[in-house]
Parts: sequence; C-alpha cells; structure tokens
Amino acid sequence: MTVYERFLKYVSYPTTSDENNPACPSTESQRVLAEELCRELSELGLTDARVDENGYVYASIPANCEGMPAIGFIAHMDTASDAPGENIKAKMINYEGGDILLNEAEDIVLSLSDYPYVADLKGQRLIVTDGTTLLGADDKAGVAEIMAAAEKLVNADFPHGKICIGFTPDEEIGRGADLFDVEGFGADYAYTLDGGGLGEIEYENFNAASATVKVHGRAIHPGSAKGKMINAARVCCEFDSMLSTDQIPEMTEGYEGFHHLIAIEGETEEAVSRYIIRDHSKERFAAIKAEFETVTAKLNEKYGEGRVELTLRDSYYNMKEVLENKMFVVDRATAAMERLGMTVHAVPIRGGTDGARLSFMGLPCPNLPTGGGNYHSRFEYVSVDAMEKCVDMIIEIVKG
Repeated sequence: MTVYERFLKYVSYPTTSDENNPACPSTESQRVLAEELCRELSELGLTDARVDENGYVYASIPANCEGMPAIGFIAHMDTASDAPGENIKAKMINYEGGDILLNEAEDIVLSLSDYPYVADLKGQRLIVTDGTTLLGADDKAGVAEIMAAAEKLVNADFPHGKICIGFTPDEEIGRGADLFDVEGFGADYAYTLDGGGLGEIEYENFNAASATVKVHGRAIHPGSAKGKMINAARVCCEFDSMLSTDQIPEMTEGYEGFHHLIAIEGETEEAVSRYIIRDHSKERFAAIKAEFETVTAKLNEKYGEGRVELTLRDSYYNMKEVLENKMFVVDRATAAMERLGMTVHAVPIRGGTDGARLSFMGLPCPNLPTGGGNYHSRFEYVSVDAMEKCVDMIIEIVKG
C-alpha cells in the first residue's frame, strides 16, 4: 500500500478522543484502529506487534547488525474534537493555486485570504475534506508515514539498529504519554511524527499548566441584594479582567506565552472558570502562575477568605531541557532531511506533543513534520508529495 492509500484508509476510522472519559483509550473507536494497525504490522512480518490493555500499539523491526542505536518512531491515533471526526469525505486534488472549493453545495471554500500560506503548495497533490469535518491528518498522516516506511524497512539491505514503532491513544487530550511503556518500547531515542510542513523540526515546546478558578458566591433575591449578594459568575469575570491583557493567545506568537480562558460556567451561587497556561521560559511560566495566585489573594481579601479557590496543575514541560544535552538526536534528523533536499528550520511548538512528555520519561523525542496544515479544523489538508517525502525521511534517519 502507498502512503496515500494508507492515509485514506486510516482517516476512515473515526477516532475522536474524549476528555470527559477517564478510561484509556478514552474512546473504543481508537482501539479499533489500534487492532487494525497491529494486524497490518503482523502482516508485514513484525512478530512482536501487539496492542496492550490501554490501546497502545507497539512493534519493532530487529537490528541487522550490532553496535547501532535503537531508534523509535511514534504517532498518535486519536483526532481532536474541535471539528467533527466521523464520515470524513477525503479527496485528492491537483492544486493549481488560488482558493480551493471544498463543498459547492454548501459554498465552503478554503480561502487564501484566510490561509495565504497554502499558495506555497501550488503544483502539489493535496488531500482535503468537503469542509464539514476535519481530515485527521493530525496525526494519521504520521501513522501512515510510519507504516509505509516500516513496509520498506522490513527488508532493508543497509545496516541498521532496532527500529521501534509506537502508536498512542489520547494525545489530543494530553494523555498520550501517560501509560506509554518506555522500557518495553526498547528505543534509545525516538521521534514523533506530529508536525507540519516539510523541513520543520521541533525540539522546544511550551511548559504547560491548567488553572481552575472556583468561586463560592452568596445568592439572595436581587430585589434585596444590596450589600449581601456575591455573584459568583460576576466574580469569575472580575478574576479574568484582573489578569494581564497582553498575555493571551490573540496577542502572542513565537516564544511568547499566554493564559487562555477556555471555559466559564456557573451562576450566582457558584461558578467555575478554566484556563490553560503556557510559556517556553520556565521563569515566565512561573510568573504567570504567580499572577493567578496574586489575583486569587486580592479577590479573597475583597470578598472574604475562601470565596475564590485556585487549583493549579502542571501538565508538561519544555523538552529542550532534556534535548539540549542530546542534540545528536536532532542533528541526525536534520542531516537526513538535508540529504533529501529539505530546507530545515527549527520551530518552537506553541503547544505540546507526546514527545515532550516522553523526553522527561527518559526517551529523548523531538517532533518531525508530516506535511499537513490547518490542523483541528474543517480546512485541514495534507500534501501527498510531502507525505512521500516524510516516508523517505524516516528511512534516511534509520540509515544515519
């Protein structure tokens, strides 16, 4: 099967993860895809292919010589919930430039005025949807590329160490590395294929935390509320207004961090607001968290101790902390991409990957491109030409 054929097959499996389900995998549809991938790996001759009780897929191609490192390649099977992930109608177009009409009946257009960088893909074969669902290239492009490379590497005639393959569930809800068996995986280091355009390599990501602000109000009839009511919903709004206004996603880019209000719900008696906190710098990361604590203290001083409860929980950290002392892992991938004619550039991830968590679990794991873009949206796409190049990239990394 070509990487294109594999990709179309895998996106036909609905695998949206569910943050409200604590089970792993959070949706049984992910296990269905996991079992299929395991079956295909076994058909390729990988005798140790398996799906564990948590829905993780593991397999390996044995080394054919001694003294070479065991290298892993990892992608995630789930898709994000930002757009529908079922009944995906994927199609390939020969992109000749300009806007892309995704759905004539509903007049859905991938417009260059919204996504001007798509113009750079003129002359390539692109896979898009009908504009009513996401595509699932994040990260089934990575899954397809690893599988296509494995098919070629099974009978490789060049010397290589052990090649380890892993597919994870629930990356989109931040749990992809939670139950990953690093020791059983067996790699000295690895790469996630979960990035964007060709040539991009990512070994820096946000430090991340979540913040929950719970306000205990005092409800009373509004007709006699003066001096007595404490409106919890309004206090949540007041909390947000007291945070810095320049450190929000709409105002930041590159290495700049932010706090982001992702949900607010409640009423007079009780209300809750939820945030994510992100920054590449550990010092600035700590400063944003300290700001939340300061605002909490001020509101408790104003409304009474215990009215506002703040819960801060760190999620993951910047993998550069690990990789800056193991840059040979990055250098190996960079050299492989350059041999294939790619212009390589390091990109700071304004988010996180399984690789960030895995790096702190003892498996150095930078992130590599898959050839797609507009992830988590109905305007997602992936380049077939880029996917084929990514298959070659995996093989070149193995060659060293």
